[in-house]
Amino acid sequence: MIDLLTPQGAFSRCFSVWLRNAKVWSKLAGSSLLGSFAEPLFYLFALGYGLGQFIGSVEGMSYIVFLASGILSTSTMNTATFEGLYLAYTRMEVQRTWDGMLSTPLGVTDIVRGEVLWMGTKSVISALAILLVTTLSGFVESTTALWVLPIAFLTGCCFGSIALTVTALSRSYDFFMYYLSLVVTPMVLLSGVFFPLTSLPEVVRDGVSALPLFHIVEMVRPLMTGGFPDNLLIHIAVPVIYCLSFLSIAILLLKKRLLK
Repeated sequence: MIDLLTPQGAFSRCFSVWLRNAKVWSKLAGSSLLGSFAEPLFYLFALGYGLGQFIGSVEGMSYIVFLASGILSTSTMNTATFEGLYLAYTRMEVQRTWDGMLSTPLGVTDIVRGEVLWMGTKSVISALAILLVTTLSGFVESTTALWVLPIAFLTGCCFGSIALTVTALSRSYDFFMYYLSLVVTPMVLLSGVFFPLTSLPEVVRDGVSALPLFHIVEMVRPLMTGGFPDNLLIHIAVPVIYCLSFLSIAILLLKKRLLK
């Protein structure tokens, strides 16, 4: 039997949270998958073929190919963000699922880590679905695109940690609109998803380089077009730093909230 006080025991506790969420998700997998990639694909084909007719090529590739990597990146971010905001808040405040978990050997740290691992997993599922469709549509040029999947996991853990921090501060679902409107939407518009950053002023580009989504897009785009990301270590380091920082903050805030 695994000793719950050992590192293996800590992983086992986190995994039990992950497994619980996976089992619940599996019962609604069909509708969940439809929601995960239907909207991004609508954006891809509507904007890619619509605006693509006027824009032509961007950075040496067709606009729809350029857009595909951005859409995949934002989809993995949105999947983790929705899970970390609305569904996590429901488990915490409405269903009181986390209170039930805390009556077992699980602690707040185990719950948060397990939730973040699940958000990373859901982002991989979302990325895999979109990658499959874009590949069948001819928008993926190389098997290097498979490396997008571990990046999707990192994306999910990063934005899932941030979302859980927002959830820890929230007193209602309405509070999430501040984060979505003031943080997520500007980040999507400024991270190179829809247009090259070379069109932005230099001071804006310098600020954008601090955003995690920018670094995700910078890794995903070359991989989907048969290339390899430049400055890979920096692009990995930024989301990792965000993830670890907000994971720690979320744990502290949720301990105050759940153990009061």
